Amino acid sequence: MAVRLINIEHGYPKVEEAIKKLKFELSTLRRTKVRTVKVIHGYGSSGTGGSIRQATRRYLSEQQQSGRIKAFCAGESFGPFEATGRKMLELDPGLRKDPDWDRQNDGITIVLLR
Repeated sequence: MAVRLINIEHGYPKVEEAIKKLKFELSTLRRTKVRTVKVIHGYGSSGTGGSIRQATRRYLSEQQQSGRIKAFCAGESFGPFEATGRKMLELDPGLRKDPDWDRQNDGITIVLLR
């Protein structure tokens, strides 16, 4: 199954706007039976990891703990040398073909929906 993209950094929104868009897009994709999503949140212009990136991962962690998503993997861990990257591949073997596989891209997060 193809990976769907959600770009929440486009237009440089405030954190609240970006998370609102993420919630809406994930909800829509879940209803349309999409299971694999790549969230583009950017790394942040400060060079230390932006607010949108941090808020996205906090939100996804909450969603995973509550059982609303199956799993997520930070882009920097999305590869064969990280346990979370290998776990994502077990859950969706097609992710090996993703162009960000094993590229340590801090500006993305991969999400597997239920």
